[in-house]
Amino acid sequence: MKKINLLLLASIFIFNSCKKTDDDDPNIIRLETDLEISDFIWKGLNQYYYWQESVPNLSDSKSENESEYAYYLSQNPNPESFFNSLKHPDDNFSWIVDDYIELQNMLQGIDNSDGMEFGLYVECNDQNIFGFVRYVHKNSDAESKGVKRGMLFSEINGIRLTRDNYKDLLFNSESNTYSIKFSELSYNNNNQCANIIPGQESLTLVKSRVVKNPVHISKIITSGGKKIAYLMYNQFLGVVESENKDYNSELNDVFANFLSNGVEELVIDLRYNPGGRISTSINLASMITGQFNNQVFAKERWNSKLMNYWNENSPESLLNKFTDKLDNNQSISSLNLSRVYVLTSSRTASASELLINGLDPYIDVIHIGDFTVGKNQGSITVYDYINDSRDKNPNHMYAMQPIVLKIGNVAGYTDFPNGLEPDIFIKESLVNPGILGDSEEPLLKIALDQITGNISSSISNNNYKEVKKPNEDFFQQIIIEDKIIE
Repeated sequence: MKKINLLLLASIFIFNSCKKTDDDDPNIIRLETDLEISDFIWKGLNQYYYWQESVPNLSDSKSENESEYAYYLSQNPNPESFFNSLKHPDDNFSWIVDDYIELQNMLQGIDNSDGMEFGLYVECNDQNIFGFVRYVHKNSDAESKGVKRGMLFSEINGIRLTRDNYKDLLFNSESNTYSIKFSELSYNNNNQCANIIPGQESLTLVKSRVVKNPVHISKIITSGGKKIAYLMYNQFLGVVESENKDYNSELNDVFANFLSNGVEELVIDLRYNPGGRISTSINLASMITGQFNNQVFAKERWNSKLMNYWNENSPESLLNKFTDKLDNNQSISSLNLSRVYVLTSSRTASASELLINGLDPYIDVIHIGDFTVGKNQGSITVYDYINDSRDKNPNHMYAMQPIVLKIGNVAGYTDFPNGLEPDIFIKESLVNPGILGDSEEPLLKIALDQITGNISSSISNNNYKEVKKPNEDFFQQIIIEDKIIE
């Protein structure tokens, strides 16, 4: 099994040309820290960034002259601004954070949240915004207060949501408590846009630490004389040590239950899944199948310097293969299916798309829903390690999540910038969203009808304009964690 030690040694220079003579001057420490962070950013991107060769300021020659390199770093001391200046124009998914603990929590499904997952949409006037509750996390404040899928809201703390204020009102990190007013929805005559009818019901929600289980729903539905497994899977997580959780093992237990109950078909709901770990995507693909053990599921392509490294030292490391074991050596419970039904939305991304794309050459993947995001790129977390013991630099808490590779299936299909195209195109309805996991929920019903032969005669789509949340693209990830660079 490959392991990863993505170790970036700081190798910080002493920049005499940027220092003052008074050692008691606090500006000295600040200036050196700024350069230290910038040096970490540059070296990390120079080593790992997928587009390194195409960004002139990431050329290896940039650091050959120490004084010129120090001067270059000093010209843009703001870490976020410096990081963004080094991004390639085609890169929409790399980002940097000033608190790696917050980043680690996000990648492990831990969040400061009231538990309400929602989408944002624009009214017909193209200015006012309203929220649609997609689902609610278990054991959260929103669940305890009766928030349900399909609820709509238009006011926060008594203020109407608009394009200008929604970020401040909904994503204000300074307050964990806010009031929300629910509303009703009506479409215009052509169903081209939506209007909100203000309601009277309101409640107060409180954010707290929420641990999100990626398996939101798992059940077996009997329809048309067939046993059909349904799984709503919302993030590709692995082992979360802080919570003593092995989500791969828990997912395998779900499939063991499917297997023991003799399911004949499987519907996987990925419509709210932004991605996650490559290793978990491989595990899930192997649970769905089982007959392709040790065959290539996906191929990686890194920047040239790292491709040369892998090809010289471990070319097999570029190949991700179906497996019959989890990392803890537990045998995978495989269904040995020759087809699977996958439900998606315009928020289905990264490792979710990898699952669909990786399975496609091997089995029949019936894709139902909206076009996916179109993200076939993978990232790693780069910390500022200062030694081989992986001690992090005590002077700052910055970490990066840069794109480091593209990933395709065994047939070589890697690029789908407009997303993966569904076989049956349907957008989720805000008027009739249905209950997730219920056989009458519109998207699931289409899948069940396809399985049982009771083909739906017509499929309608409402047209409405969706608004992305702040930094939403950054949270759509393929995470690599099992390689070693020495």
